Parts: sequence; C-alpha cells; structure tokens
Amino acid sequence: MRMSFGGGELHGRAAPPPSKSHTHRAVFLAAMADGRSRLSNVLLSEDTKATIRASEAMGASFECDGGSLVADGGNLHPPSGTVDAANSGTTMRIFSGLASMFDSRVRIDGDGSLRKRPMGPLLDALAQTGTECTSDGGRPPVTVKGPNRGGSVRIDGGVSSQFITSLLMASPMLPNDSEITVEGNTISEPYLNVTTHMMGLFGADVKKDGRIFRVRGGTGYRPYDYRIPADFSSAAFPLVAGALGGDVTVEGLDMNDPQGDKAIVDILKRAGADVSVDGGSVTVRRSSLSGLEIDIGGVPDLFPVLAVLLSTAKGGSRLYGAPQLRFKESDRIRTTEAMLRAIGADIAGTDDGCIIHGKPALKGGRIENEGDHRIMMAAAVASLVCESPVEMENAECCAVSYPSFPEEMKGLGMRVV
Repeated sequence: MRMSFGGGELHGRAAPPPSKSHTHRAVFLAAMADGRSRLSNVLLSEDTKATIRASEAMGASFECDGGSLVADGGNLHPPSGTVDAANSGTTMRIFSGLASMFDSRVRIDGDGSLRKRPMGPLLDALAQTGTECTSDGGRPPVTVKGPNRGGSVRIDGGVSSQFITSLLMASPMLPNDSEITVEGNTISEPYLNVTTHMMGLFGADVKKDGRIFRVRGGTGYRPYDYRIPADFSSAAFPLVAGALGGDVTVEGLDMNDPQGDKAIVDILKRAGADVSVDGGSVTVRRSSLSGLEIDIGGVPDLFPVLAVLLSTAKGGSRLYGAPQLRFKESDRIRTTEAMLRAIGADIAGTDDGCIIHGKPALKGGRIENEGDHRIMMAAAVASLVCESPVEMENAECCAVSYPSFPEEMKGLGMRVV
C-alpha cells in the first residue's frame, strides 16, 4: 500500500495500542498456567497472533470474549508440525525455550526476515541443560528437543534480552530449580524486569541477585486475570509527533509500569519539549529542541523515532549503546540512516547507534521502510518537519504493532493520503 504523509498542525488525543511485549508474555504465561486466565486489552497484531498460534500448537486454547482473550492453559504437549513464528522474533525466541520442556523434536521457523535473526546464544544455553538444538548456522529454522530439566546455565547477555526471557519463562515448568547467570553486558534489561514481574503475577518464584536469576522449578504457573498496559514504544510516535508538530495528548499510559520505553517522557523533557503528565495521560507541545547524547541500550525500540526527533534539534546528537539494532526486523541502524538521509537529514550510522547534526528542516521525499513497522511510523512522524510530503510503499507494515497508526495521525491533523 502506497501512502503519503504531508505533515500538518497536530492537535488532539491519541490512544496507543496495548503493549506488544506484554501481550507476547501474557499469552505464553496463560498457555502454561493450569486453568483459565482472562487477558484484557490484548494487542492482536500479526506478531502476537503468531504467539497465539504457537501456544495453541502446544495445547492451549484461546477465545475472544468482547475485548478480552480467554485462555485455557495447562496439559501441554509438543506441537505436531513446524511452528511458524512468521515475522515475530519474540515468538521465535521465547517459544524455542518453552519447546525445551518436551522430549520430542520441535521445529520452529519463520519468514525470510526472521531467518536472518540470530539464535545462537539461546541455543548454546539450552544445550547446557542437555537439550538438543539444531539451526541454520545459528539462525532459524531451529529444532529443539528436550527434556530440559533445569539446573545451572550461563548465557551471553549482549545480543538479546529475549534469550534470557526465554530461559526464565520456561524455568518454572522444569522439574529442577534453575540458575541463570548472565555474562557480559545485558542489553534491553528493562524487558527482563517486565518478564520477571509478569512471571510473579502468574505464580512463579523468581529472584534476581546481581547477574544471577534463580527460579524455583516444578511449580508451573497458576491462572491470572491480567490487563495489558498501553505500549510506551508505540506511544513514542504520537508523543514525538506532538513535540514536532503541535499539541498531542496520549492516553492510557501507566507511569508505574516497568516498561523501559517510558523513558521517552524524560527524553522529550531533556530535549526541551513542553511535557506535562496527568495520571495516565501525557501531553507534549511543540517547543524549541536541543540535541542530546542518549544511551539507548535499554530502549532500542525508540531508536528510529528518537533519530527523527533529533534530526531538527539544535546542535549535534548521539544515540549509542544498542548494537542489537542490527538484528531487528531490519538492520535498524542502516534503515533509519537511509530513511532520514533520503529526506534530507544529516545522519551517520555507527556500530551501536548514530550521530546526527540537526537541521532547521528536512526536505521530504520518497523513503524505503523495508517492511519495518518502526521505520514506517518514524518516517511518517518526520513529515512534520519536512518541506514536502514523505512517501512510501508498504505502509501497512505498521499493523505489526500499531494497526490504527495512519488513522490516528490523520485524526490529529496530519495530511495522510
């Protein structure tokens, strides 16, 4: 689908979708819980539907009831065929760990983009438990054959926190206690806080001592009725749009949730935006912005939209600390740099982020989003500081995390064709 975003003067309210990260975790936890759970405010996107299908493949069942998803979990069994994770790296990685519960071989695959995503550190860690793992040179498709009985595991934390989440979430289902030691740098650590918090809600006994996680085995999970919070990584797009293009209030946020991406609120304040917080609503008004240096190691999903935010800020900016961006839905350092260069920004990618020299305005033009939802939405927001529209194909890719994004931007006043 070809779309054109022509900037505009934005005013109004936006309601970002529920958290994709929380939805993935809640679906898998409810699938493993022995009984019925009710998940409300669930994000039903292409990625989370892949997680639902994976959970159903091991015996859980799900039914939509109004705005909720009713899950009947427990009594699990190994999938009978290949589990298709589609384009969802979270599904692929978490389910690979869960599959180690079974003493039958489980094959997990995905689309062409997913087959480029690294899996090696997780498979190496699973092998320490006696689980048999194969892959295509450390990338999907993968096969996993347990049974994983728990015990001590060491894993490199420098590639993806999802690998650690995968080990953690499987641990209560294993017969023995688990001790997971994270070596090296731990990237995207706030997501691990989300994981352990949610595991606890579903009855797991998990403790963190420095770089060591200890999880009691043999307990399984108990059913829990859980409401998915709004997604700060999605909320970042209308919030930045307010900073660049007018006056936008984003509703439904929980400032006490452990999501790392709520850092967007403080980053906007540091950049000079006019920000006010009122309970679960955050309002951002356009103001003069200044460049920043930001360690994005814990918030890599914010990278594309932060690069847009700073592309017209006064002075220089540096985003650093997230080499894992090379292995997202696209190589997000490369695609963000290419997207912003195409519309006139002064940006240079680095190994772990980028360097930006702010300009008074960008020129606009045609960009390639490479099917990456965050690149697509960042480019649309960039149109607010462009002299001419930003045009792209494959605009529907935003459905991965924010299906209503074009309509919400249009409702705020952005020119969308």
